[in-house]
Amino acid sequence: MSRLHSAVGLATAVLLGGALLPSALADTAESSPIDYSLQVDAAGETKSIPDTMHGVFFEDINDAADGGIYAELVRNRSFEYDTVDNPSYTPMTGWSTTSVGGAEGSAEVVDDAQRLNENNRRYLRLRPNARGRAAYGVTNAGYHSGMSLERGEKYDFSIWARSDQPGGTPLTVTATDGSGSPVGRTMRLRVRGDQWTEYSGTFVAHSDTNTGGLRVLGHGSGTVRLDMVSLFPRDTFKGEPNGLREDLASKIEALNPGFLRFPGGCLVNTGSHESYHAPDWERRRSYQWKDTVGPVEQRPTNANFWGYNQSYGLGFYEYFRFAENIGAMPLPVVPALVTGCGEDEATDDPQLLRRHIQDTLDLIQFANGSVDTEWGGKRAAMGHPEPFGLTHLAVGNEENLPEDFYERFEKFRDAIEQRYPGITVVANSGPDDSGATFERAWELAREQNAEMVDEHYYNNPRWFLENNRRYDSYDRSGPKVSLTEYASEGNEFYNALVEASFMTGLERNADVVRMSSYAPLLAHEDDPQWTPDMIWFDNHRSWGSASYEAQKLFGNNVGDEVVPSEASSTPVEEKPISGAVGLSTWNTSAAYDDVRVTSADGETLLADDFSGDASKWSELTGTGDWSIENGSYVQSDASVQNTMVTAGDENWSDYDLNLTATKRAGSEGFLVAFGVKGTGNYYWWNLGGWNNTRSAVQQTTAGSSQTVLSKDTTIETGREYDIRVEVRGRQVTLFLDGEKWGSFTDEQNAEPFRQVVTRDEKTGELIVKVVNAQNNRARTQLDISGASRLANTARLTTLQGDPQAVNTAESRPIKPEKSVIRGVDESFSHTFPANSITVMRIKTYDE
Repeated sequence: MSRLHSAVGLATAVLLGGALLPSALADTAESSPIDYSLQVDAAGETKSIPDTMHGVFFEDINDAADGGIYAELVRNRSFEYDTVDNPSYTPMTGWSTTSVGGAEGSAEVVDDAQRLNENNRRYLRLRPNARGRAAYGVTNAGYHSGMSLERGEKYDFSIWARSDQPGGTPLTVTATDGSGSPVGRTMRLRVRGDQWTEYSGTFVAHSDTNTGGLRVLGHGSGTVRLDMVSLFPRDTFKGEPNGLREDLASKIEALNPGFLRFPGGCLVNTGSHESYHAPDWERRRSYQWKDTVGPVEQRPTNANFWGYNQSYGLGFYEYFRFAENIGAMPLPVVPALVTGCGEDEATDDPQLLRRHIQDTLDLIQFANGSVDTEWGGKRAAMGHPEPFGLTHLAVGNEENLPEDFYERFEKFRDAIEQRYPGITVVANSGPDDSGATFERAWELAREQNAEMVDEHYYNNPRWFLENNRRYDSYDRSGPKVSLTEYASEGNEFYNALVEASFMTGLERNADVVRMSSYAPLLAHEDDPQWTPDMIWFDNHRSWGSASYEAQKLFGNNVGDEVVPSEASSTPVEEKPISGAVGLSTWNTSAAYDDVRVTSADGETLLADDFSGDASKWSELTGTGDWSIENGSYVQSDASVQNTMVTAGDENWSDYDLNLTATKRAGSEGFLVAFGVKGTGNYYWWNLGGWNNTRSAVQQTTAGSSQTVLSKDTTIETGREYDIRVEVRGRQVTLFLDGEKWGSFTDEQNAEPFRQVVTRDEKTGELIVKVVNAQNNRARTQLDISGASRLANTARLTTLQGDPQAVNTAESRPIKPEKSVIRGVDESFSHTFPANSITVMRIKTYDE
């Protein structure tokens, strides 16, 4: 994960600045069919498809682990929540005091020498001071709306406790509904002795609730200490102890993923890289695997990068078991000691680096070592004497400092290759699909002969239609690609369509792209830190997005080898880049002057030296503090983002924009826009962006942007810059202080009709996957050569619907439909529905 993006939908199909788009994409209702041809060479040269072609990436974002797939129902079970996790947290978050019969008492979270252990430092000191039938204690409200308890299901309770009373302290434990009424038999325990002891029991719910809680009451007097209060559904995924929520894990299993990447993401490369050392430990640590194994009561908690507490109940052992249970190759990620996700610092500590390299070697031993090794023995003690069979491991995540990253990556890889030569070590190319960091990272990866480079990008839907052939031109002899984080910006069916279109290109280039996964995987409906997401859930339900349905369709119809195929293109209409001009700032104060727009034949379209008022300009975003100061147009608020003002006509094309700009204060530079067609559709030249580390031309469509051109240009405060932008047709040339800064031609074709054909060696079927991401039906002539004999029928699975449709808990408009077609032959016609993803399986026979 690198940054947040806005969600967009079908609006991205609308023409932006005259971009090259199929004319059909602009239609709002289904129109006449477009004719296509699709040639398949069943006897042609094939490419093998790895089992890892489509996988999943699990990161604890959007409450994906605690309160999500990790089945624990008690929130803050060990009283370790802290303001460092979230400013609203206290050690009693999730808990409230409860009394019965007018009892008095005290409930206080304590960190002292009587703690459970050095890692689990806080506990609840409960003093009931009760008389007779009175009782005093606490109630846990679970996550969000409350615990989901289902009639007839079993729930396992456990607690660690100690009592200072010679005769012990009675406890009663009751699962309740939202009103506090019991939903199961009250459990009665007696805590005996002043040493920490685990107590447990099981109850059966006798009614349903989605707003449940867990009440723990002490009886009598004296002090009882409580920690690690837990309530687990017995029905976990595959019956695993300390396991996973069955519905969520099953939905992931249904994707048929080839690999499971874990744990991040920003969890890996943010925060301190120091290890956990009591008592002065760092609560904002990078995810370090040794913190997450062993008995759960001995695992320290951590501040999650996404703004909440991370219990590590779902740790590396549970991760390896989950991967094994769903038949996915594990792909763990370890810190590279270069932070990312906005932190961007390299840790220069050779001793710490050596420790992390050794930790990585120990992780491989934990996964693969025999029971007589140190870490293989610890894995066996947790219940898995057989090795997990780790073959791949990634170092780092989205590092923005390629020189620092690859210096450290080489040390990790060399140590791993020396000790474990069969492990593939995966590098990465930063947080974007292009730009200076991306290019330099790939250059260093090639210099170091890296086996595989991980790419990440989150782009607007149009980008995915334009980049279907992205990997056609990649070096076949260089490092292979893993693409373990990608998504278009939105959760509508149109997003699934463009992602599926892009996936056909991934499969056609299976000799280069060896792994791919959509991200993020999970999101709790009540607390998403990021959208879009593949699987949504609340405390008792889960549902797959439209993108989930597309990923599942591809994951279950991959095939074993790519068969050569070629489809015809969609007719396009070429128009020049057109639109008004604009000025903007981003966390900066800037002054603009002498703005002049001139047509290609010399006619003045706009001239403003700001000697009068600013009446020629309109506020587009409604933010910022714009005024005329000393003959300049000044935006003086350095704390706001995108303050764009515009002038001119949306129909302007073939023009020159000249102006001067001066940065006055703030963290970035200034922005000059052209081709402006509204708040979400424009190009701009972002000078001094990304905290004044680089400059780029960005194209924004329906509110989300993609980088067109990027350079390491920074902006000085107080210096006047002369800027010129020349727009000719679809070509743009940019000048800075009279020198050509760069140019580009926007001629990307957002092709809506794409295909890939693969072969299932076990069934002998050709798998024809066709995506038609437009409002027109695709009337297609299919010609299949090189097959000895074809069945005259084919099995179809189709996703189709309104491009703006969204799957929810209550409604699933996007779901697979199965059918059979007849008349299949070496040459036959089939019409693919508008806005559809189709998998056509055609049986072939040997003569």
